[in-house]
Amino acid sequence: MTDWEQRWRASDTPWDKGYGAPPLSEYLEDPACVLLGARRVLVPGCGSGHDVRELARCGIPATGLDLSPTAIERARAVARVGGEDYVTGDLFARGWRVGRDFDAIWEHTCFCAIDPSLRSSYAAAMAEILPPGGHLVGLFFLTPWDEGEEAKGPPFESRREEIEALFAPFFERLSERVPSRAYPGREGREWRVVFRRRSPGNPEVAEPSGAA
Repeated sequence: MTDWEQRWRASDTPWDKGYGAPPLSEYLEDPACVLLGARRVLVPGCGSGHDVRELARCGIPATGLDLSPTAIERARAVARVGGEDYVTGDLFARGWRVGRDFDAIWEHTCFCAIDPSLRSSYAAAMAEILPPGGHLVGLFFLTPWDEGEEAKGPPFESRREEIEALFAPFFERLSERVPSRAYPGREGREWRVVFRRRSPGNPEVAEPSGAA
């Protein structure tokens, strides 16, 4: 298992590009962006908070969550844009959620960083965090390894079909696309999808069993 705190302490963080994800900026310019009207957006695995601040710059209240205290310290050390905050916690635990409500989630680099065996738990946790009608906007890194590289992780690769199957019991897909903008080297390798939390009580809808 990756020791994320040690990686942050050692500044061994090649995934931290120093600015928000270009596909997020692109999506926030779309008048149909479901994040624009959100009361508060959760950014799991926020690292040093670049995406959190990008949301805040657009007037969207956002909370960054990360397992690493050092990552959160670095996020808090940056001058606040306004409307953002940060919390240290385990995504799969409930403690950090007390007193916090979200109606949208921006997923970027968290899903691809966790062990693939936890992906079904991840989908269930997202469903537990969001109310019916809440939105999950995911930027999924489908092919993180170049041709000829050893397929190891993190980041771990994923397939669209796998992602859809994991989220289908709790969410309906509203839209999808390959973003036009990307960090250098990620062009055409990411998939942005917008999911909406299904209403409970429908016999076809699974309900999350809860996190530890």
